[in-house]
This record gives sequence, structure tokens and C-alpha cells, in this order.
Amino acid sequence: MTELICIGCPRGCHLKVDEENDYKVTGNNCQVGAEYGRNELINPTRTLTTTVRLVNGTHHSLPVKTAAPIAKKDLFKAMERLNGCTVEAPVKCGDVVYHDILGSGVDVVATADAE
Repeated sequence: MTELICIGCPRGCHLKVDEENDYKVTGNNCQVGAEYGRNELINPTRTLTTTVRLVNGTHHSLPVKTAAPIAKKDLFKAMERLNGCTVEAPVKCGDVVYHDILGSGVDVVATADAE
């Protein structure tokens, strides 16, 4: 039995996930908690937020994030990949700056405009 605190909403439900009983979740007040508890033990994912180098802009870096969560185990590999990424201004919020990070099918997008 694994105990977690749900991050699906502000309630912060105290979950118990029974790995020996098909990952049955208790302690949740909604379906989001049940899904979070199961996924956190089977395949944890996170949204990656970071910056990439920006050239020809008023700033030297551009804030970015993954358009969807990626496997938690791949976060550091994705950071290494993005460390070598350079984007040229101008960029609009939502523009894709890196396609299909690590073959995950998830793009990395700008989270701000850059002139």
C-alpha cells in the first residue's frame, strides 16, 4: 500500500493505492484523484517547464513547457536535449519550439512572446 497526496486539485486528498489489488485507490473525493493515484504508480508523468536560448531578441532566454506531460523518468533527458536548443526571435506564445521531444509525441512550446 502506497500513500500519496493528490495534486489533481486544491483539496490535496490523502490517497492510498493498493498495488496488490489492481491499483485500487481510496481516500479520493473525485475521479481525478483515483486516476492520479493509479497513474502515479504505474506511469508517473510531469509537465516540463524550463527555458531555451533565444537569439536576436531583447532577452537571452525563452520560457517553454511541454504541451502535455511526459514520463517522469525522461525529464532529465529532455532537459539535456533542450539545453542545446536555440530559438530565434520573434516567437509567439504557443509556438512550437521543439517537435516530438524524445520521441514522446509531445511538442515543446513557448510560454511567452519574444521580440
